Amino acid sequence: MRKAAFALRAFNVETARAMDVASDPKIGLMRLVWWQEAIDKIYANKLIEHPTAQALSSVITESKISKAWLKRLVEARINDASREVTDLPESIEDLEKYAENTASTLLYMTLQAGGIRSTAVDHAASHVGKASGLLLLLKSLPYHASRNRHFSYIPAKVAAKHGLLVKEGGRSEIHLDSREGLCEAVFEIASAANAHLLKARELADAVPSEARKALLPAVPAQVLLDSLSRVQFDVFDSRLARGILGRPPLLFQLKLKWYSWRGKY
Repeated sequence: MRKAAFALRAFNVETARAMDVASDPKIGLMRLVWWQEAIDKIYANKLIEHPTAQALSSVITESKISKAWLKRLVEARINDASREVTDLPESIEDLEKYAENTASTLLYMTLQAGGIRSTAVDHAASHVGKASGLLLLLKSLPYHASRNRHFSYIPAKVAAKHGLLVKEGGRSEIHLDSREGLCEAVFEIASAANAHLLKARELADAVPSEARKALLPAVPAQVLLDSLSRVQFDVFDSRLARGILGRPPLLFQLKLKWYSWRGKY
């Protein structure tokens, strides 16, 4: 699965950072639409002069990866990029849907490339992806705030519950009058991510050994969750930016190797 995993993750990076590397949001959106069209061309056996697209084409030919999953991932990015800063997700379930369509879908494709077909594996991958997606959205909150995206990944219901939601001129915006309120909101979303990790691990006995390494993204998700806990869920704490997800790189790699060696995730 390794060749497929590299190609699929490169594709994921290309689409995930499309809006970040563009000087204008419209250009970023055009880049995502280009990828949407590129997928159609790849499945039509047309040559595309782009290294990631070529790697993806090779993997698709060898592994018969589902076109619908690739399209789902890009469409989720396009829908996210198209919304206004003030268009807040309504609930944590909306964030989970986004994580399912991106992080979980990436795991489904990796498993498909390995020829693994199992309902239990798919359920575990869904939970691992949702946990990873939710936690990465939390980690990215300071970055998006610095790019005038404010806190558009905190659901309206969660923000209102913790006193962060302000309505101005018929629009709802998140204001950081209380750092404590933000920490409580982050804790609530992180708790949902933790529940997904627990559910994924409850399914471990039904997951075949050859599939477990594909689910190792659960490890960095757990590391980030632990790092958030250490800083009392303050996403602006500078310790989160140290090393890898707030942990020394060597310790992170050893943890990853340990889980891999034991056949766990």
